[in-house]
Amino acid sequence: MSELLPFVAVEHNPANQPIKHVVIWLHGLGASGHDFEPIVPELGLGELAVRFIFPHAPQIPVTVNGGYVMPAWYDIIEMTLDRKVDTAQIEASARAIDKLVEQEIANGILTKNIIIAGFSQGGAIAYHHAFTTPYQLGGLLALSTYFATKNEIKDVGVNDGILVKIDHGDYDDIVPKILGEQAKSSLEKLGLNPVFSTYPMAHQVCLQQIKDIGRWVKSVYAQGQDI
Repeated sequence: MSELLPFVAVEHNPANQPIKHVVIWLHGLGASGHDFEPIVPELGLGELAVRFIFPHAPQIPVTVNGGYVMPAWYDIIEMTLDRKVDTAQIEASARAIDKLVEQEIANGILTKNIIIAGFSQGGAIAYHHAFTTPYQLGGLLALSTYFATKNEIKDVGVNDGILVKIDHGDYDDIVPKILGEQAKSSLEKLGLNPVFSTYPMAHQVCLQQIKDIGRWVKSVYAQGQDI
C-alpha cells in the first residue's frame, strides 16, 4: 500500500469556515468508503466544520469467505471467537492510514484534531493504528469491533491521552459483545479510560448511537481546542 488509499471526502461546514477538524472513518469487511457517508448529517454537529475521510479498503482474498476477493483491511484466516487474522496486513493497513493523516497535516490540520474511527474490521485497524502511529491523535471511535492485535500492542505509544469511545450492539452475532468488552479491558490495562456503550441492536449502527457519537465528536474537539 505505497500509494494513497482511494477515499470519499465529505465536509460538514454549514457556516463555510476553515476546516480544522477531521474524522478518518474505516468501513467494515466487504463494504466501501460510501458505507457511512449518510451518517454525517445525522450527527448533529451544528456549526462545527469537520472533514470526513472515508477510505476504501483494498480488494483482497478473504480466507473465511472461501478466498473470495472483496474489500478488506486484512485477511481473516479462522472465524474463531478471537479470530485468526493476518497481522502483517493489519500493520500495512495502519500504515496506509498514516498516509491519510499526513495528507491532512499537509492540509494544515493539527493531528490532535484528527479522530480515527472504524466499524467492525475497520475498527480493528483503528485500534492498531492509534497505538502504533507516530502521530498524536484526538480520539479513537471503535464500533462493533474487536482489538485484533491486543497481544502485540504492549503500550499506546504517543497516544496515552487519546479519548476513546467503544460502542457495541447487545445482539451482535457477527462480532459478539464480549469482544468489545475485552477490548475495553485491554485498553484499561494499557492505562486508558475508554467509554463503553451498548445499544439494543445487532451488527449495525442506530440513530440514538449516531446522536451520541456526534456529541462525543464535539467533546473531543472541544477538549482544550478551539472549535
